[in-house]
Amino acid sequence: MMRDVRDEQDSPGPDERSEALTGEERAGARSPLRADVLRDRLLAPAGPLARLEVVPRAGSTNAELVAAVRRDPAAWPAPAVLVADHQEAGRGRAGRTWTTPPRAALTASVLLRPGVPAVRRGWAPLLVGLAAVRALRGAAGVPAALKWPNDLLLPAAAGDARDLDGWGRWRKVGGVLTEAVDDAVVAGVGVNVDQVADELPVPWATSLAVAGAPHADREGLLVALVTALGEVGERWRDADGDAAAAGLAAEVADTCATLGQDVRVDAPGGMVVEGRAESLGDDGSLLVRVTGGELHPVLAGDVGHLRTGS
Repeated sequence: MMRDVRDEQDSPGPDERSEALTGEERAGARSPLRADVLRDRLLAPAGPLARLEVVPRAGSTNAELVAAVRRDPAAWPAPAVLVADHQEAGRGRAGRTWTTPPRAALTASVLLRPGVPAVRRGWAPLLVGLAAVRALRGAAGVPAALKWPNDLLLPAAAGDARDLDGWGRWRKVGGVLTEAVDDAVVAGVGVNVDQVADELPVPWATSLAVAGAPHADREGLLVALVTALGEVGERWRDADGDAAAAGLAAEVADTCATLGQDVRVDAPGGMVVEGRAESLGDDGSLLVRVTGGELHPVLAGDVGHLRTGS
C-alpha cells in the first residue's frame, strides 16, 4: 500500500500529540504502576526489600510512611518502600509543595535503618541523592547531578539557552526529602518522568521526557533507585557512617554541580552567605569561601547558583 508522504510530514509527532491532549486524557494514556511486577523484582527473597506497598494515591508518601512507622514500627522492617501512582500533596524541603500530574512522576519513600552513629546521619540526604543520581544515569541514560543539599538536576534541554537565576543552565528534575524516625530514616524521592513542557510548574523544572529520555519508565527507575540505595547504604554502614572512609564523600562531591560555583545561600534565621562553594565538610556541610577568604560552613539553606559561576 502506497503511503502519502505529505500526510506523514504534516502529522504531529509524539510530543505534539501529547501536548494536544487535555490533562485528563494524558493521565488516562499513562500506564499505571504494576504492583505484581514490582513485587517480583523488589521483594525478598528475589529482591532486596522486606516490604513494598504500591498505592494508587497518596497525599505525601513521606508523611504517610512516617506516620505508619510511628504507629507500628514492627510492621515496617527495613528496607521498605511506599510508592504512589499519584501523589496529591507532595512535600519538598522547608514545607514547600511538590505537585505532579497523575502517573507522570516517580513518587516513592524508602524506609532505611542505616545502622550508623546518629552524629553521622547528616550525610543521609546527600547519600540518597547520590543513589538517585546513579539511578537516573543508569536507568534513563541522562547526565544527572546534585544541587546541594537535595535537588536532582539535568542540563537544560536542547534549544533551551536560558540562564536562569539560581539555576544557570541546570534544570530540576527531582528532589530528595529525608526525615528521621527514631533510629530509622524515611527518604522521599520524587522524579519528573513523563511530563511534557506545559505540565512543568516553574521555568527551572524539567522531566526525563523533556530532557531527551522519553522511554524512561517509573518502574525501571524505582528498581534502579532501590538497588543504588542498597549499595550506597551497605558501604556507609560498613564504614560505621564515615562517608569519607567509605569513599562516598568523594563520590558525592564528584556528582555535586554546586561545587566550584559562585552561590548565594539563604540560611535559616535570615542569614545570607555568598561566595564560592568550595568543598564538602566532614559532616556533609557546604563549605563556602566568602569575601575575605574565610571558609564558611553551611549546614542547611536554599542554595542559588549565581549566573557568573553557572
